[in-house]
Amino acid sequence: MLYHVSVGGRTFQVEMDEEGIRVDGRIVEADLAAVEGTDVRSLLLDGASYRLVVRPEGAGRWNLLVRGRRYRTEVVDERTRAIREMTGAGADPVGPRPIRAPMPGLVVKVEVTEGDRLEEGQGVVIVEAMKMENELRASSAGVVTRVHVAEGEAVEKDQILVELADPEGDGAA
Repeated sequence: MLYHVSVGGRTFQVEMDEEGIRVDGRIVEADLAAVEGTDVRSLLLDGASYRLVVRPEGAGRWNLLVRGRRYRTEVVDERTRAIREMTGAGADPVGPRPIRAPMPGLVVKVEVTEGDRLEEGQGVVIVEAMKMENELRASSAGVVTRVHVAEGEAVEKDQILVELADPEGDGAA
Protein backbone atom coordinates (compact mmCIF):
# COMPACT_ATOMS: atom_id res chain seq x y z
CA MET A 1 0.00 0.00 0.00
CA LEU A 2 1.14 3.52 -0.79
CA TYR A 3 0.40 6.34 1.67
CA HIS A 4 1.09 10.06 1.65
CA VAL A 5 2.08 11.14 5.15
CA SER A 6 2.17 14.85 6.02
CA VAL A 7 4.10 15.82 9.15
CA GLY A 8 4.66 19.43 10.15
CA GLY A 9 4.15 20.76 6.62
CA ARG A 10 6.28 18.11 4.83
CA THR A 11 4.82 15.19 2.87
CA PHE A 12 6.46 11.78 2.52
CA GLN A 13 5.51 8.80 0.38
CA VAL A 14 5.39 5.70 2.55
CA GLU A 15 5.07 2.34 0.85
CA MET A 16 4.49 -0.87 2.77
CA ASP A 17 4.66 -4.28 1.12
CA GLU A 18 6.14 -7.75 1.63
CA GLU A 19 9.66 -6.32 1.13
CA GLY A 20 9.30 -3.88 4.02
CA ILE A 21 8.74 -0.16 4.46
CA ARG A 22 10.07 2.55 2.14
CA VAL A 23 9.94 6.27 2.88
CA ASP A 24 10.42 8.36 -0.28
CA GLY A 25 11.95 5.28 -1.90
CA ARG A 26 14.44 4.55 0.91
CA ILE A 27 14.05 1.28 2.84
CA VAL A 28 13.73 1.88 6.59
CA GLU A 29 13.51 -0.41 9.57
CA ALA A 30 10.55 0.57 11.70
CA ASP A 31 8.51 -0.82 14.57
CA LEU A 32 5.66 0.95 16.37
CA ALA A 33 4.26 -0.37 19.66
CA ALA A 34 1.47 1.02 21.82
CA VAL A 35 1.80 1.46 25.57
CA GLU A 36 -1.45 -0.17 26.61
CA GLY A 37 -4.12 2.12 28.00
CA THR A 38 -2.32 5.35 26.99
CA ASP A 39 -1.78 7.64 24.00
CA VAL A 40 1.94 6.80 24.16
CA ARG A 41 3.66 4.89 21.36
CA SER A 42 7.21 3.60 21.15
CA LEU A 43 8.74 4.05 17.68
CA LEU A 44 11.95 2.33 16.65
CA LEU A 45 13.14 3.89 13.38
CA ASP A 46 16.45 2.80 11.83
CA GLY A 47 17.81 1.92 15.28
CA ALA A 48 16.75 5.18 16.96
CA SER A 49 14.05 5.05 19.64
CA TYR A 50 11.34 7.71 19.98
CA ARG A 51 8.53 8.17 22.50
CA LEU A 52 5.42 9.62 20.86
CA VAL A 53 2.17 10.87 22.31
CA VAL A 54 -0.46 10.28 19.62
CA ARG A 55 -3.91 11.85 19.72
CA PRO A 56 -6.40 11.28 16.89
CA GLU A 57 -8.06 14.33 15.33
CA GLY A 58 -10.32 12.26 13.06
CA ALA A 59 -10.25 10.95 9.47
CA GLY A 60 -6.57 10.07 9.18
CA ARG A 61 -5.34 13.07 11.17
CA TRP A 62 -3.30 12.96 14.35
CA ASN A 63 -1.59 15.31 16.72
CA LEU A 64 1.89 14.01 17.65
CA LEU A 65 4.06 15.12 20.54
CA VAL A 66 7.70 14.12 20.04
CA ARG A 67 10.52 15.40 22.26
CA GLY A 68 8.45 18.38 23.39
CA ARG A 69 7.41 19.43 19.87
CA ARG A 70 3.90 19.09 18.53
CA TYR A 71 3.24 18.03 14.94
CA ARG A 72 -0.01 17.90 12.99
CA THR A 73 -0.03 14.72 10.93
CA GLU A 74 -2.24 13.32 8.20
CA VAL A 75 -2.09 9.93 6.49
CA VAL A 76 -3.89 9.51 3.16
CA ASP A 77 -3.94 6.43 0.95
CA GLU A 78 -3.43 6.71 -2.82
CA ARG A 79 -7.14 6.34 -3.66
CA THR A 80 -8.23 9.07 -1.22
CA ARG A 81 -5.48 11.39 -2.48
CA ALA A 82 -6.59 10.91 -6.11
CA ILE A 83 -10.22 11.65 -5.19
CA ARG A 84 -9.17 14.80 -3.32
CA GLU A 85 -7.10 15.99 -6.27
CA MET A 86 -10.04 15.48 -8.67
CA THR A 87 -12.59 17.18 -6.43
CA GLY A 88 -10.43 19.71 -4.58
CA ALA A 89 -11.82 18.30 -1.32
CA GLY A 90 -9.88 17.76 1.87
CA ALA A 91 -7.58 20.74 1.70
CA ASP A 92 -6.55 22.00 5.11
CA PRO A 93 -7.78 25.43 6.11
CA VAL A 94 -5.14 28.07 5.48
CA GLY A 95 -3.69 29.99 8.40
CA PRO A 96 -2.71 29.33 11.99
CA ARG A 97 -4.83 27.28 14.37
CA PRO A 98 -5.67 28.44 17.89
CA ILE A 99 -3.54 27.04 20.70
CA ARG A 100 -5.65 24.59 22.74
CA ALA A 101 -4.93 22.77 25.98
CA PRO A 102 -3.99 19.16 25.11
CA MET A 103 -5.20 17.99 28.55
CA PRO A 104 -6.45 19.48 31.82
CA GLY A 105 -3.72 21.35 33.66
CA LEU A 106 -2.40 24.55 35.15
CA VAL A 107 -0.98 27.46 33.14
CA VAL A 108 2.58 27.96 34.37
CA LYS A 109 3.64 30.69 31.94
CA VAL A 110 2.14 32.68 29.08
CA GLU A 111 5.00 33.49 26.71
CA VAL A 112 3.12 35.87 24.38
CA THR A 113 0.94 38.96 24.46
CA GLU A 114 -1.66 40.27 22.03
CA GLY A 115 -0.04 41.64 18.87
CA ASP A 116 3.06 39.41 19.07
CA ARG A 117 4.23 37.94 15.75
CA LEU A 118 5.01 34.23 16.04
CA GLU A 119 7.14 31.89 13.97
CA GLU A 120 6.21 28.25 13.43
CA GLY A 121 7.36 26.22 16.45
CA GLN A 122 7.66 29.24 18.77
CA GLY A 123 6.62 28.67 22.38
CA VAL A 124 3.26 30.19 23.34
CA VAL A 125 2.07 28.77 26.68
CA ILE A 126 3.52 26.36 29.25
CA VAL A 127 0.93 24.10 30.89
CA GLU A 128 1.67 21.76 33.79
CA ALA A 129 -0.20 18.47 33.67
CA MET A 130 0.53 15.30 35.64
CA LYS A 131 3.60 16.97 37.23
CA MET A 132 5.16 17.66 33.81
CA GLU A 133 5.52 21.02 32.09
CA ASN A 134 4.43 21.04 28.44
CA GLU A 135 5.38 23.93 26.20
CA LEU A 136 2.66 24.49 23.61
CA ARG A 137 4.02 25.87 20.34
CA ALA A 138 2.58 27.62 17.31
CA SER A 139 1.88 25.15 14.48
CA SER A 140 2.49 27.91 11.92
CA ALA A 141 3.46 31.58 11.76
CA GLY A 142 0.82 33.99 13.02
CA VAL A 143 -0.09 37.04 15.07
CA VAL A 144 -1.56 36.73 18.57
CA THR A 145 -5.06 38.23 18.47
CA ARG A 146 -6.28 37.18 21.92
CA VAL A 147 -4.87 35.54 25.04
CA HIS A 148 -7.61 33.75 26.99
CA VAL A 149 -5.57 32.58 30.01
CA ALA A 150 -3.26 33.88 32.71
CA GLU A 151 -0.50 32.28 34.75
CA GLY A 152 -1.89 30.16 37.59
CA GLU A 153 -5.19 29.50 35.82
CA ALA A 154 -6.59 25.95 35.58
CA VAL A 155 -7.56 24.85 32.06
CA GLU A 156 -9.62 22.01 30.62
CA LYS A 157 -8.77 19.74 27.69
CA ASP A 158 -9.34 21.43 24.29
CA GLN A 159 -9.89 24.85 25.89
CA ILE A 160 -8.66 27.65 23.60
CA LEU A 161 -5.72 29.34 25.30
CA VAL A 162 -4.49 31.72 22.59
CA GLU A 163 -6.08 32.79 19.29
CA LEU A 164 -3.94 33.57 16.27
CA ALA A 165 -4.43 35.31 12.94
CA ASP A 166 -2.61 34.93 9.67
CA PRO A 167 0.55 37.10 9.75
CA GLU A 168 -0.69 38.79 6.56
CA GLY A 169 -3.84 39.94 8.36
CA ASP A 170 -6.31 37.55 6.70
CA GLY A 171 -8.34 36.88 9.85
CA ALA A 172 -8.30 34.97 13.11
CA ALA A 173 -7.91 31.24 13.31
